Amino acid sequence: MVESILIPLKDTLHSISSGLLIPTIVILLLLLALAAFELGALLVEVCTERRRKKIDLPGLIDAFQVKSAAQIMEEVEQSGLFRRQKAVLGELISHAKLPAASLEALGRRLLAGEERHYSRITDRTDLVARLAPMFGLMGTLIPLGPGIIALSQGDTQALADSLLIAFDTTVAGLAAAGVAFVISRLRKRWYEEYLGSLEALMESLLEVFDRGREAERQEILKA
Repeated sequence: MVESILIPLKDTLHSISSGLLIPTIVILLLLLALAAFELGALLVEVCTERRRKKIDLPGLIDAFQVKSAAQIMEEVEQSGLFRRQKAVLGELISHAKLPAASLEALGRRLLAGEERHYSRITDRTDLVARLAPMFGLMGTLIPLGPGIIALSQGDTQALADSLLIAFDTTVAGLAAAGVAFVISRLRKRWYEEYLGSLEALMESLLEVFDRGREAERQEILKA
């Protein structure tokens, strides 16, 4: 009774497992392609953005002091900041006349937007680093069933083919995961430094604009 129920269940499970082999290989190839694409994007980023000299952050903050919004914008444009940093600071400077609370809220929104942008970039390689070993393991285990059956029947050719698939999927999964992990670590370190510098510059600008508003109020009161 139990055997009659177990046999069709085992056959169904085996059919499902065997049917997953092709999708697993396809997904592994896609993950490898994504890891290779991200590696190329990383090299482009290194050659275009990261080759710039390190920004003198304290010097730039000092340059913002006691200057008008137009002069600060000119300092930002002439600095060696990244393109996205200049765009965010330019957006904040262009709204310098907003009330302090509104300007601070705008700064928080701009900074949060940058965090989301770079989080989406690192999420891609994080996903590859997590999924590739899983699908590599699936690609290793699925062919072992037919390989064991072939071994029991003395079919060494089928056994060799199964083991070849198992080894290839393992290597592909580990390679994609390793490349993606290294890319994620590098980018997260870069982006944390980038966001920290951007936050410091934005806070400095808020203070400068706040002092400017206070000076204007004092002049009005004196008049």
